[in-house]
Amino acid sequence: MDARNTSFITDFILVGLTKYSETQLPFFFLFLGIYVVTVAGNLGLLTLIRVNSSLHTPMYYFLFHLSFIDLCYSTVITPKLLTNFVSAVNTISYEACMTQLFFYCFFVSAECYVLTVMAYDRYVAICKPLLYTVTMSPQVCSLLALTVYVGAFIGAWAHTGCMLTLAFCKDNVINHYMCDILPLLQLSCTSTYINELVVFIVVGFDVGVPSITIIVSYTFILSNILQIHSMEGRSKAFSTCSSHIIVVSVFFGSGAFMYLHPSSVLSMDQGKVSTVFYTIVVPMFNPLIYSFRNKEVKVALRKTLSKITSSRAEGSFSY
Repeated sequence: MDARNTSFITDFILVGLTKYSETQLPFFFLFLGIYVVTVAGNLGLLTLIRVNSSLHTPMYYFLFHLSFIDLCYSTVITPKLLTNFVSAVNTISYEACMTQLFFYCFFVSAECYVLTVMAYDRYVAICKPLLYTVTMSPQVCSLLALTVYVGAFIGAWAHTGCMLTLAFCKDNVINHYMCDILPLLQLSCTSTYINELVVFIVVGFDVGVPSITIIVSYTFILSNILQIHSMEGRSKAFSTCSSHIIVVSVFFGSGAFMYLHPSSVLSMDQGKVSTVFYTIVVPMFNPLIYSFRNKEVKVALRKTLSKITSSRAEGSFSY
């Protein structure tokens, strides 16, 4: 018998990030501002890479995908969170909840993989510069991007498919601001052993394999940086690496802290704070860290703004 037929819950209630009414409005404007910056930053970066031929390189090809993932990733989560701050009761249908869960898992996995591919790209560029053009050819880049999305789809379907087999009997209050895996498992009235095992395996793979790959890549990168004789060049290279490592550490660290443990060890209130980092904060910081501090992006941005200003001036003059 289908588990959902035993007691079908049509709606869930999302508790949200905080239960204190006096903090609802300040949090609404805070996260609205973060979302606006996230959308503007990632959409701006997507447009900039698209229209500037000087940025049509493997590095910015993957940065384009990272911005696309961050934009979609944030859009899956933040609007529903904002609704929670201004609604007395924030409900979400069973179907919408499962849909949000799937796309959340899809984009978070894609983020893991694309960060890994970006680290590999930098490894090849710094440690094997003579082979960079061949190793990171357009065909290879396309294959790596396809691998990112296929791997993310498999992981997302594994989580969502297992969740669809569970029965939800009476309690429909999700102690979270979104339909996340562990809060939903706590509501199930059937055994969640298989689901927790799948979470441990899939998340362990999504976090472990990329983490090992990134650590190995940066070990070689730092080894090559230490061989640079110029202090200025070494300092610049270290600064770039440290920014990347900070973002990767926050993203992977908070994800592992949230998922790689039995569900009884960590409270949902602590888990919500952890989730905020890699669902809302990281997508906002990525375009700043990976692009707007980059010299090539700054040059491309100035050229684009100069062209826009010139074309407007010519249009006004013609008129």
